[in-house]
Amino acid sequence: MKNFNGSALFLDRADINTDEIIPARYLTEVTKEALQPHLFEDLELDGLMSQKDIAGKNVIITRANFGCGSSREHAPWALEVNDIQMVLAESFARIFRQNMFNCGMLAVELPGQVIDHLFENYSTKTTMVTTDIENRVFHIKTVNLSEEIPFSLPDFDLALVTAGGWLEYADSKY
Repeated sequence: MKNFNGSALFLDRADINTDEIIPARYLTEVTKEALQPHLFEDLELDGLMSQKDIAGKNVIITRANFGCGSSREHAPWALEVNDIQMVLAESFARIFRQNMFNCGMLAVELPGQVIDHLFENYSTKTTMVTTDIENRVFHIKTVNLSEEIPFSLPDFDLALVTAGGWLEYADSKY
């Protein structure tokens, strides 16, 4: 199972699409590692300085409809190769969300008011997220503030994540 703990990168925009996660011009690359320097290269978001802001981050917290656009797995791969194993959002494009689970990564939907609360209280601070996947609780912490946020996750998606992805799950079951 991957590590679902770490420092949060806040992306304050809805409808971040797969071409903004990894531009289509890099889809001919033959390794995940070749995607690494191009994560969010075309994302236009005030204050985001792509590679500098991504470095050392392991969790993305963002708005609604993250991962909309094409159905390719390159978007989760680009996150994974940058050591981002988890995205928290109000909602996801259905295929992107499933691609995350198929890769053994977490895509967790939280109510809009919870996402708003996280942005209001944590986005300007160094924020750490620790995941208790068994009890389905996030521990959110800064220097002066901490709280627990419960989340739901269907049992099958949990099984994919704990196995390490679809291939590992299938290998263990069939």
